[in-house]
Amino acid sequence: MSSILRRLSITALLSAAVLLVATPAAAQFGIGGRMAWVKADSDLDVDSVRFTGGQIRLGLSPRLGVEVSMDRHKESFELLNEEVTLTPIQASLLLRLAGGSFSPYLLGGPGWYRRSVEVIDDSDVRVSTSEFGWHAGIGLEIRMGRHVGIHGDYRYTFLDFSEDDDDDEGIVGRFIPGHRGSMWTLGATVYF
Repeated sequence: MSSILRRLSITALLSAAVLLVATPAAAQFGIGGRMAWVKADSDLDVDSVRFTGGQIRLGLSPRLGVEVSMDRHKESFELLNEEVTLTPIQASLLLRLAGGSFSPYLLGGPGWYRRSVEVIDDSDVRVSTSEFGWHAGIGLEIRMGRHVGIHGDYRYTFLDFSEDDDDDEGIVGRFIPGHRGSMWTLGATVYF
């Protein structure tokens, strides 16, 4: 595990501890695991890539919450003699559309997408890049009692809010931002 990932893990655990201590009695703190399937928006016929990761969720009120998630995908390309590691980190504001055990929600926020390429034969040779982008989507959480929930959502990633598109997409297309990718997530959270 690289030192950056260790630092991120320690930071996430310390943040979770601080949030748990500072959380009002009415709010709920949760931690869980998830899988994500990410697809780039491209003209090439490329399959989606599976990531594994986790999330920390904090309910600020019955309708408003925050989620911080980190996913990871590692793949070796022996012909190119390189190993590629992708690590997206997303912070999302969750707006619950209904209360109770069946709760649809809207989500959105910033994301930091890290890509690390390492030479297989020489682990000292590594190139890392990081890119920032906004994401937004819709999801559903099903609560099984007070302490366990499963959720699934669909997110557009790398939203483009610029108005310099030359394409005439009609009236609706003018209000919907472009994007460079999307992801499906499926996870479970244990609430304390």
